[in-house]
Amino acid sequence: AAIDEETMNRLGYVLLRGKKVKDAIEVFKQNVADHPDSWNVHDSLGEALAADGQTAPAIQAYERSLQLNPANSGGAEALKKLRAAAGRK
Repeated sequence: AAIDEETMNRLGYVLLRGKKVKDAIEVFKQNVADHPDSWNVHDSLGEALAADGQTAPAIQAYERSLQLNPANSGGAEALKKLRAAAGRK
């Protein structure tokens, strides 16, 4: 049976906190593939991509998250910071 969205997301964050960023990204990407309409999984993927320095894909993930849930203020804040960082490069 497939692992549910919440469990998968927790696993991703365990990896992220353990500095296994690439592994976390893979877990979150799988979660996005399994739950494309969940704003939360896109938000988590954005966070991991940003931690890995992948600014453009992180921005895309946060944008998708906000399309699905415009009330995601944490995602909106992260997106603002990422866009500012991208503009400075």
